[in-house]
Amino acid sequence: MSNILGNNLKVTIFGQSHGEAIGCVIDGLCAGIKIDEEFINECLSKRRPNGIGETKRVELDNYKIISGVFNGYTTGSSICILIENNNTKSKDYESIKDLARPSHVDYVANAKYHGFNDYRGGGSFSGRLTAPLVIAGSIALRALEKLGIKIASHIKQIGDVYDASFNDVEKEVDAVNNKEFPTINDVSKDMLNEMEKAAMDNDSIGGVIETAIVNMPVGIGQPMFSSIESELAKAMFSIGGIKGIEFGLGFEFANVKGSFANDELAIKDGKVITLTNNNGGINGGISNGMPIVFSVVVKPTPSIGKTQNTINMKTLKETTINVSGRHDPCIVRRVNIVVRCMCALVIADLLINKFGQEVFLKEGLK
Repeated sequence: MSNILGNNLKVTIFGQSHGEAIGCVIDGLCAGIKIDEEFINECLSKRRPNGIGETKRVELDNYKIISGVFNGYTTGSSICILIENNNTKSKDYESIKDLARPSHVDYVANAKYHGFNDYRGGGSFSGRLTAPLVIAGSIALRALEKLGIKIASHIKQIGDVYDASFNDVEKEVDAVNNKEFPTINDVSKDMLNEMEKAAMDNDSIGGVIETAIVNMPVGIGQPMFSSIESELAKAMFSIGGIKGIEFGLGFEFANVKGSFANDELAIKDGKVITLTNNNGGINGGISNGMPIVFSVVVKPTPSIGKTQNTINMKTLKETTINVSGRHDPCIVRRVNIVVRCMCALVIADLLINKFGQEVFLKEGLK
């Protein structure tokens, strides 16, 4: 099992959903980076369920930084962070431990690990493990902000309710990041209604998250296998429930001509810009200085209260299942901050590759 993200900035995740604790180890951060624990807690709170169309399992995410930080700053050594699991109800999984929940990891995990996998709450495959990723990502977000680079994610769609796409990104970034339910337009109530309707029907619902990175310097990324797209895609697909990604116009490129799709170049205030941003700020896998924009689709959560057909993995007989317990009818709002934090880890890793480990001690990039 591979639990490591990154090439220069490496984050190792460990733990299981119903285990004693979860956590992460961060390697590759230089000494002297300030750790903003208030901001870390703010990001964790955005990942935590709030009771509306979301799971009833609420963990306080009280974390301990047990190495790598001294007097509020990184020391340059490995940062180890632990989060205890306190609100577990493992007995909820006893009655269905041999039943494969449709579209869940149960069957493939059982086959791959010969039945030795921790099935409680999905074990190592649980969304619970995004909590340490948010902590690591929030550290990266603060470090990037010191360089003038900001990242924002908003909920672009839930069910049949749509938000606007990023337009005036520089202005929209801060506004979106300051919202508990991050949207550009005032559509949060309608989205919450979609979530609640799915929950009342013992069902689930998915959506789309759009992310923008502003003030990205030109020339970050490599062609082909280390392109910005490939690095971000790998990170995004490491988040459970994400089943697709597109950059800029994405699949809409199939519906336009090259004369529309091309981003024409110009000079503004002595700086090279493009008149449009259909390619999402990336050409040839390398940043062009315009905002990097991408979207991911989040599938409906597979654990639902409706009766479905399945198999008993022990007897290899067909049966049915009705999943009880505490599950999210919609994870889109909670995943939003995870996407933002994972994006920050990727961008920080790429910057270290370009400028060196002590890039975050600089005052801006030129």
